[in-house]
Amino acid sequence: FLDRLEGGSAYNIPAALRLRGALDVDALERALGEIVRRHEALRTTFPERGGTPVQEITPFNGFILPVEDLSALGEADREAALRRRAGEEARRPFDLSAGPLFRAALLRLGAHEHVLLLAQHHIVSDGWSRGGLHQELSALYAAYREGRESPLPELPVQYADYAVWQRKQLEGEVLDRQLAYWRERLVGAPELLELPADRPRPPVRTYEGATVPVNFSPELLELLERLQALGRSEGTTLYMTLLAAFQVLLSKYSGIEDIVVGSPIAGRTRGEVEALIGFFVNTLVLRTDLSGDPSFRESLRRVRETTLGAYEHQDVPFEKLVEELQPERSLSHSPLFQVMFTLQNLADGAGREGAGTALPGLSVSEAGAEPASAKFDLSLTLAPTSHGLRGGLTYSADLFERGTVERMARHLERVLEQVGANVDVRLSRLDLLGNAERTLVLEEWNRTTAEYPADLCIHELFEAQAARTPGAVAVVFGGGQLTYAELNARANRLARHLRAQGVGPEARVGLHFRRSTDMLVALLGVWKAGGAYVPLDPDYPADRLAYMLEDSQAHALLTAGEVACALKSTAARVIRLDAEREAVAAHGAENLTDEFARGRAAYVIYTSGSTGRP
Repeated sequence: FLDRLEGGSAYNIPAALRLRGALDVDALERALGEIVRRHEALRTTFPERGGTPVQEITPFNGFILPVEDLSALGEADREAALRRRAGEEARRPFDLSAGPLFRAALLRLGAHEHVLLLAQHHIVSDGWSRGGLHQELSALYAAYREGRESPLPELPVQYADYAVWQRKQLEGEVLDRQLAYWRERLVGAPELLELPADRPRPPVRTYEGATVPVNFSPELLELLERLQALGRSEGTTLYMTLLAAFQVLLSKYSGIEDIVVGSPIAGRTRGEVEALIGFFVNTLVLRTDLSGDPSFRESLRRVRETTLGAYEHQDVPFEKLVEELQPERSLSHSPLFQVMFTLQNLADGAGREGAGTALPGLSVSEAGAEPASAKFDLSLTLAPTSHGLRGGLTYSADLFERGTVERMARHLERVLEQVGANVDVRLSRLDLLGNAERTLVLEEWNRTTAEYPADLCIHELFEAQAARTPGAVAVVFGGGQLTYAELNARANRLARHLRAQGVGPEARVGLHFRRSTDMLVALLGVWKAGGAYVPLDPDYPADRLAYMLEDSQAHALLTAGEVACALKSTAARVIRLDAEREAVAAHGAENLTDEFARGRAAYVIYTSGSTGRP
């Protein structure tokens, strides 16, 4: 359904393995072919019959490993070609109706260096399957390299057998009971978790994304060990602790207390399917209520209840859940949840994905990072390693900048630090800002001290700029514009006109204009004449404007256009720039001599507060 709806390569599972040493290409090709023969899922396609997709399993007709020789290129060009080819293979769409849905290619970089590119579509594989494929590849390559036959036993069942079994298990009362749990659990859940993003959500998501590494400090790992000890006493796991902390972070960011995230579960509940390659993983929808400002300990208990209930009812496929609940579908976001959380636990099959491939006589390593696609707005993936918890925060490039997600990762660490130090801390007391970030936000970004010529008035600073860049555009309005020289000249002429009308130091002059170039000419002209301007909003009631003119004891009122007619009679001398434009233009355009004292008033502003006083 997703392939037909959205297309693209968001559900590709790519891998690129750098192989250093004497590679037996024939043994590698034969090993890959045997894996395809063993697993029907890798030979399955999904054509439509009468508008319905069906499984078709193709007989095994051999396997060819294409080899591309890049060894003639220089080192820099070779690595660039490798990155380009790996990216192309990772992103190349699969045709679900025609197949194949598993492909491999070998890049020859030199006599003793190759890169193996592998790609599977998610419809026939998952993370556990990927780990199993690598294990089988190791065993088969070792055997064929030594001239032995396959050491692997035949598979007792195939994926199609599992599909039939699953359908029989999930019907009637069993299915109804499972669905009833999810209907009750998710009734009224928010359909969209809106996090503060850097860009508006597009109507159609592109799946473009990237990943920010998440590496917890040694100090935090010590706190997590303390939390694990607490978890054992509370009946919770590391998974539940990390999920609770992540949901708290999402609540802090979004400002809501009803947090829904998705989380994958291996789905391998039967021993017969452990060795199969296929799509077994299911997605659980985990909804946690964080209302009432609970302590983290209480939040952890709520998460425990949520996850245990979800595990107990994990057999309903996510697609079936969407079909039953019928959330509003949108091409802009995934249904039911938009944020994913994964803990790759080495004790389960998900951990097998990271086990790597051991090929005798070869050094095997990842050939650079795989291109990241973002199936969701955010996906946090963590895994225990010999160096502690490591992982990444994958984000949609449609919504977020990298810096935003890097801050989010730091804030997650801050949450864990605080709950690790005090598990009974209230959620409202959790502080996302560390000392360095707090200093940056509250002090550095608020430091407004700047050197400037304090002995000059504002209009004199403008005159200096006009002298430096007379031909530069100073103001644009509508279809017209003024350069610095033109604006300065018009303001000088008006200032001389105002002085002729008695405007001098501390004289208040009302400015009653719509936004326009005349408004800026008037403002500068009042300053150059020595006066202080009083802004008068034309949208204010006439009585309010009359009060402001009277209270400020305005000596003159500058206005123009239709707004001039709205003013009631005033004692101030009314100067209409449109009507007196010729008289103003008759004055000189050079700067005026400013003999007045510094420190005089620049403006008198009336607020919209209750007193209405300036």
